[in-house]
Amino acid sequence: MSFYGLIKAVHVGSMLMSISLFFVRGLWMMRAPARLAQRWVRVLPHIIDTVLLASALTLVFLSRQYPFVESWLTAKVVALLAYILIGMFALRRGPNRATRITAWFAALLVFAYIVGVALTRNPWVFAV
Repeated sequence: MSFYGLIKAVHVGSMLMSISLFFVRGLWMMRAPARLAQRWVRVLPHIIDTVLLASALTLVFLSRQYPFVESWLTAKVVALLAYILIGMFALRRGPNRATRITAWFAALLVFAYIVGVALTRNPWVFAV
């Protein structure tokens, strides 16, 4: 396996871990909020997301495809920022349970968009 292939595997693997943990944390937010206070639940997402970001930056430099040059990559970066902000409302900052649940679903939709853009390299992946 090439170095690029290894980094891409790390990126995809950390992405799967990140979204899986986000999904579970959302379920816990709805069903068992006390679980969200566990130390590992507060620390592990930051470790996974750091690996995800580092692998993404490595892929950018290895492929020489840069945000604000490649439209699909720009769309992923903008959507990632939206995902992070919406995710904060979903798991912490939402003023009430209904807002947090709505934000959780919205973050999952934004994540689906990010994956769609990554797979198609098209920022208009869901356009008809």
